[in-house]
Amino acid sequence: DQKSGSLTIATTHTQARYALPKVVTAFKQQYPKVHLKLHQGSPPEIARMLQIGEADIAVATESLAEVDELIAFPLYSWHHSVVVPAGHPLVDVRPLTLEAIAEYPIVTYHEGFTGRARVEKAFADEGLIPDIVMSALDADVIKCYVELGLGVGIIASVAFSAERDQGLRLLDGAHLFAENQTRLAIRKGHLLRGFAYRFIELCSKDLTADYIAAQSALAEGEN
Repeated sequence: DQKSGSLTIATTHTQARYALPKVVTAFKQQYPKVHLKLHQGSPPEIARMLQIGEADIAVATESLAEVDELIAFPLYSWHHSVVVPAGHPLVDVRPLTLEAIAEYPIVTYHEGFTGRARVEKAFADEGLIPDIVMSALDADVIKCYVELGLGVGIIASVAFSAERDQGLRLLDGAHLFAENQTRLAIRKGHLLRGFAYRFIELCSKDLTADYIAAQSALAEGEN
């Protein structure tokens, strides 16, 4: 029965909170009888869940492209941005620089999450040592402590809402931090049910069932 069953998605908090809600909503409207499970974890945990069959699909920025048993497809690219309280001195720094940011305490993601390595590399390439006073798994916590005055936040730009985060200001960091690539992955040689392919296509219209099948066959041939 292609209209019922279960589908398990392994992903990070950032993807579950900011990237997937519209996809999940559209999917549930089309497949109300499919039980959709969202498992959140670290990128290595997510890759492992997919690898051992505890998940059908994985979505994350790190780790997925590094596991031979998986085939990972680019989903979307994004940059980090800086978030500060309204009226913060950095709002008036034009252009914004890493040197200016490094003058303040920084709150950002845990190591291994949401492009943290690229944040550190950006500062290191400029010979700077950022004072990271706190790290968190998700942007909501980071923004909370930025509002409390703990420091300057560095988050995924998709995690900011001008309507919801009215006490904060988002400063573009595309010229400061390298691009990140979020990927969707499945197991090589593993057939998915029809509704799973539909979920993938809702994530990206380019990831059709035929395209995935062709890329999977190519990956199998390379092995």
